[in-house]
Amino acid sequence: MTDRTLAELRADVREFVADELAHGRFTPMVDCWLTGWDEAFTRRLAHRGWIGMTVPTEYGGHGRSHVERFAVTEELLAAGAPVGAHWIADRQISPSLLKFGTESQRRRLLPGIVAGEVFFGIGMSEPDAGSDLAAVRTRAEQVDGGWRVRGVKVWTSGAHAAHYFICLARTSPLDTSDRHAGLSQFIVDLRGPGVTVSPIRSMNGSHHFNEVLLDDVFVPDEMVFGDIGNGWLQVTSELAFERSGPERFLSTFPLVAKLADEPDLARSSPAFGANIARLAGLHTMSESVAHTLAAGHDADVAAAVVKVLGTTLEGDIADDVDVILGDDVHQPELARLVSTATDQRPGFTLRGGTNEVLRGVIARGLGMR
Repeated sequence: MTDRTLAELRADVREFVADELAHGRFTPMVDCWLTGWDEAFTRRLAHRGWIGMTVPTEYGGHGRSHVERFAVTEELLAAGAPVGAHWIADRQISPSLLKFGTESQRRRLLPGIVAGEVFFGIGMSEPDAGSDLAAVRTRAEQVDGGWRVRGVKVWTSGAHAAHYFICLARTSPLDTSDRHAGLSQFIVDLRGPGVTVSPIRSMNGSHHFNEVLLDDVFVPDEMVFGDIGNGWLQVTSELAFERSGPERFLSTFPLVAKLADEPDLARSSPAFGANIARLAGLHTMSESVAHTLAAGHDADVAAAVVKVLGTTLEGDIADDVDVILGDDVHQPELARLVSTATDQRPGFTLRGGTNEVLRGVIARGLGMR
C-alpha cells in the first residue's frame, strides 16, 4: 500500500471522527479502548469496514493489510474514540481464531465480530497468580461431549457486556519441571449456565473490570480453542497482539492533544517536547511490530519492549499534565481528562503483564538471563 493511499485512509478516519464529534456522538476520553464501551459507535465503525479489516472476506472480513488496520486504530485512539466494545475481539481474538481456531469456530464467530455484534473478553488473570500465567488454578476436566471448567478469573475487562471469553485452564496436573505444559484454552459463553460475572469497581466508582466465577461450566468439544495442551504457545502468540499495539502508548494522547491546543500551558512543560519525541519513536516501533506479525514472525520480545516503554510514557504524560494544570479552574476539559488519566494510571503498567515481569521477558529474549 502506498504512503499516499495510507494518508487518504487516515484522512477518512479523521473526517469520520470530526463528524461524530460535531454531532455530539462521543466525548474524547483517556483510556478509550478500555473505558469507552459504546456498541452503537462500534456498529458505525463496522459499517465503514473498519472492524475486522484483516479478516479474510470469506469470513465476512475485508481482507486488508495490518498496516491499514494500524492506521485506523491509531487515528481512533488519538481521538479518544469509544472503541472498547470491539477492541479485544478485533485486536487479538480475530487473529487468534484465524491461527488456532477451527473452521467451524471461524464461520460461527468472525462474521459477528466484523459486524460489531459479537464481543469478547480475555480469561487469563487469576487471584494470587498475578502475571504468572503458569500459576493458573482454573481446571478443565474432560467429560462426555466436552469439558467441565471450574475456577475464577479476575480483571476481565468488559465481561459484564461481552458474549464470550477465551479461558486459559489446566487440563493435566502441574508438572514442576515444565510449568507451561498441560494448559489449554476454551471459548466460554459468558451468559451460559454456571458463569457468574461480578463487577470490580475502581476507586472512582467506574466499572470496567470483573471477576468471573466458573462453576462447573460445560464447554462442548467444538468450543475447545486450538489443541489441548497447547495453551501456553497460543497465549504467548495472542499476547504479542495485545502488547504491541498503539493502545500501549496512546491511552493518554488526548491529554497531549489538548495541551497542544493551549500553547502557554504546553510551553510551561519541560517534558512536552520530549514526550512528543517518545510518542514518535513508539509509533515507529509499534508499526514495525505490526509488519512483523503480519509476516507471521515471532514478535514476543519486540512487543514486550513496546509495552514497557509505551505504558511508562502514558503514565509520565498523566503526571506531567497533572502537575502543569495544578488547581487551574479555567481548563475544565483538560481537568476532566487529567482526572481520568490519574485514576487509570496505576493500571497502565499492570495490564497485559506487569512491566517488571516483561523486563524479564525482554532480558531472556536478548540472552541476558
